Amino acid sequence: MGALSIRNVRRSFGSVDILKGIDIEVEAGDFLILVGPSGCGKSTLLNIIAGLDKPTSGQVHIGGRDVTHALPKDRDIAMVFQSYALYPNMNVAQNIAFGLEMRNVPKAERETAIARVSKMLQIEHLLDRKPGQLSGGQRQRVAMGRALARDPTLFLFDEPLSNLDAKLRVEMRAEIKHLHNKAQVTTVYVTHDQIEAMTLGDHIAVMKGGVIEQLGSPDDIYSRPATRFVAEFIGSPAMNIVTGQRAANGFASHGIELALTDEQRGIVGSAHADGILYGLRPEAVSFADQGLPGTISLVEPTGPETYVLVDTPMGKMMARVPGKVHQQVGETVHLQWQARDAHVFDARTERRIVA
Repeated sequence: MGALSIRNVRRSFGSVDILKGIDIEVEAGDFLILVGPSGCGKSTLLNIIAGLDKPTSGQVHIGGRDVTHALPKDRDIAMVFQSYALYPNMNVAQNIAFGLEMRNVPKAERETAIARVSKMLQIEHLLDRKPGQLSGGQRQRVAMGRALARDPTLFLFDEPLSNLDAKLRVEMRAEIKHLHNKAQVTTVYVTHDQIEAMTLGDHIAVMKGGVIEQLGSPDDIYSRPATRFVAEFIGSPAMNIVTGQRAANGFASHGIELALTDEQRGIVGSAHADGILYGLRPEAVSFADQGLPGTISLVEPTGPETYVLVDTPMGKMMARVPGKVHQQVGETVHLQWQARDAHVFDARTERRIVA
């Protein structure tokens, strides 16, 4: 059994099912991301792990103990909230040590913990300040320090960077990753930001409508999305999806045939006579002298690369092109890609049908 085991957890409010049978095993030292759109159930699941909510059915085990009905204080967890939740009348040192003091930890041990986590988070020079004298990033470090001071079995983050500006979010992401690598505390982190999910997690659970669409490493999630939802949710810009049918060469949409690999063609041809979804990551699409024709409808330069939206006979296609492009809106271009870069899904189930 891992550091955290979630077994067939369900949560309902009246006739509304929020969680519909969640099963997750998290090994000691792992960093698990729960990611998904608003309302998918990720925060409800985190609250159940923390003991702030109870499952309608199912079990939660932490460190091998069944804590399904245990109080939060008895679960050996520490939680960092989106709102920081610092005590404004206490200085940084007092905020860090507050949880230990409530557990009657001796003063000498509290001071050792304050010194340890303040050094780890590089906030030694802030120990005498009140929260009102700190920046958002500093307050978030203090909130993490208070959690780390307890040396918990499980570290829980509930969208901790949502209140920070873009630059500080990037800095704090790196800080949290560094902190995890150093402390090796088993961590569950909730976010709706797929960039946070991809950069922070050892494993990612992509949630939608109270179920886990896919659980895997960042590379698995990105390179082999299990469903159309995962394919479009993870990755920016989103994956291009074209609807079509089986054809002699593998796939056809609006009278245009697109190539598939031998493996893709064999699976599609033998098992799926219904509609097919053909997916391409924008970085797999490039300009060429010949290929799928289209007209540029949008150009978005970002500096190191440019996003180009092209209207084609099969629908809109986004290309992510390195550097600058010289083509302008209204110009006719041709798009090409390699068949091996295509992702193929069943149109009815929207599940991946090619490994």
